[in-house]
Amino acid sequence: MSQALNSESNNLTPITTSAPQRPRVIAVVNQKGGVGKTTTAINLGTALAATGRHVLLIDLDPQGNASTSLGIDKTARQPGSYGVLIGRASLSEAMVTSSVPNLFLVPANRDLSGAEIELVDAEQRAHRLTEAIDILCEFSFPDGPSETSRPGFDYVLIDCPPSLTLLTLNALVAADSLIVPLQCEFLALDGLSELLHTVDVVRSNFNSKLKIQGIVLTMYDNRNRLSGQVAADVRAHFGAQVFDTVIPRNVRVSEAPSFGMPVLLYDISCAGAQAYAHLASEMLRREDAEERPS
Repeated sequence: MSQALNSESNNLTPITTSAPQRPRVIAVVNQKGGVGKTTTAINLGTALAATGRHVLLIDLDPQGNASTSLGIDKTARQPGSYGVLIGRASLSEAMVTSSVPNLFLVPANRDLSGAEIELVDAEQRAHRLTEAIDILCEFSFPDGPSETSRPGFDYVLIDCPPSLTLLTLNALVAADSLIVPLQCEFLALDGLSELLHTVDVVRSNFNSKLKIQGIVLTMYDNRNRLSGQVAADVRAHFGAQVFDTVIPRNVRVSEAPSFGMPVLLYDISCAGAQAYAHLASEMLRREDAEERPS
């Protein structure tokens, strides 16, 4: 799978690391539902994993769509992200393997919807996920048959629920940055303005380093004038914060979750899969440019 992805994915850069490091934590978030948030999280994670990076995807949505889309049976989702938030399990104890090499998942189960009630009086309730990720820094993977090990996760992606809840707040407090999928329709712009307000509040009160890594235009239909108009308006307002890569409306992307796999595994040659591979490549190039000394 990795070789196939690398050959089709705009030359995604393989990872080379030698020292323990804190994973880059990215929350995939939008307060509006149905914008391609979960699809973006699982396929971006798949593309990053194909480069040899170890990726942990945390399903923080009680609907568990990321878990379903990766083929995780509902009977195999305990203790899940719920267990992590209430302190019953660590992330390394809650994670499960996926069908994608190097991509691991902390699944969501129906208990997660009750986490907010259980945590209402808990100390540091908005920092539960941050604390769990800090502990995850100590995790490492065996390096072949030897007794040595290589550093742990390179990326933690968080698939957030489509509303501002304590779950979403935990993700925003824990994250270094946000990726915001934005459906190319008029009402999606209203949801984006609400999210930006939320980000400002979180920066002021919980996480001053939080930034928007990029806005991803999703479900783009080049036959529809409105898609082009929304895309132009978003680019005019947010400029370089909008990724160049656009995710098209594509039936294969919609079909893939019913088979329990990312579209990059389901049909790597389709337009949607290629777009997500290009998105990962663009994200890595941007990160490299940010880290390169000026």
